Amino acid sequence: MQPANLSIQDHRFPCEQCGADYRFAAGENALICDHCGHTEQISEPSGTTAIQELDFRAALNARLPEAEIEETRVLTCPNCGAQTEFNADTHAKECPFCATPVVTDTGTHRHIKPKAVLPFQLDERAAKAAMNDWLGGLWFAPGGLQDYARKGRKMQGIYVPYWTYDAETASRYSGQRGDDYYVTKKVRIDGEIRTRRERRTRWSNRSGRVSRFFDDVLILASKSLPKRFTDALQPWDLSYLEPYLPEFLAGFRAEGYTVELKDGFTEARHHMDRVIERDVRFDIGGDRQRVHNIDTTLSDVTFKHILLPVWLAAYKYRGETYRFVVNGQTGRVQGERPYSAWKIAVAVILGAIVAGAVGYAIALNQ
Repeated sequence: MQPANLSIQDHRFPCEQCGADYRFAAGENALICDHCGHTEQISEPSGTTAIQELDFRAALNARLPEAEIEETRVLTCPNCGAQTEFNADTHAKECPFCATPVVTDTGTHRHIKPKAVLPFQLDERAAKAAMNDWLGGLWFAPGGLQDYARKGRKMQGIYVPYWTYDAETASRYSGQRGDDYYVTKKVRIDGEIRTRRERRTRWSNRSGRVSRFFDDVLILASKSLPKRFTDALQPWDLSYLEPYLPEFLAGFRAEGYTVELKDGFTEARHHMDRVIERDVRFDIGGDRQRVHNIDTTLSDVTFKHILLPVWLAAYKYRGETYRFVVNGQTGRVQGERPYSAWKIAVAVILGAIVAGAVGYAIALNQ
């Protein structure tokens, strides 16, 4: 795994009845104490009506209000390079991304505060059931790994950082529109004269303008897990975002972003450009299009730093580490796909037997 600079933060809230730590109850707007069973409803601070966007240019020029910035202490994983944050009284932890023991190594990380959070909808039991069902559907996966995962340690609930970008775009384009038509030609085939229709395209120059408002272009702001895993966890229903409150993170961890705001926007811009090109082709019309040039102007660019819920499992099995991630909102699962050599061998043998039987049956009928 590529080394990553990331921070993980523990959020603890003592129970008002017994002093034990609360945890956020997935799927409920409440904190619950597993020690005494006391629950506490989470209430939004007064005056909170909407999740605010932040000005992108102001952030790039370091002109965000100081209230939007925070600084944290971090630890470093000696194996994968992950930097994780814990409470000041924590001396050792296990890295949630590669299952390696982590020894305290203090450093600092200054970053933009989260603006919104999508609370967990699935608890650890439901996430583990989803992962086990997914593993059970992988016929070539080692049975030992499936058993180990079912009996293994608890999964880690982690809020993964993302950027969202909004932008108003106006684009001028030039290109060509292709309209198909058909001609009939006579050809000689095997000594006979036959007719054949051939497609031709008539091209004409086109130019024009398209505009589009992009809302919440979602970009992963972490390098701790393979992007192919986290991309495959989509879609996320961002209509369930809540204004950030640390209570939503009680009992979970929150990963700090390692993809900087500017780099995230570069990826978001690639997405916008693809959509704009699709709009241009639609505007040109016809049966086919040639796009020569697109000149896009962006305005009112804003962003949010948000946290999305992921259940994570990192299992060491026969010297190899396997990682699995579960969408904490929908239960969608992705992970490293392990293979069992003997299961593959059995499948090859069975395939050869079936092919031989079919060939033998065909020979008997000839």
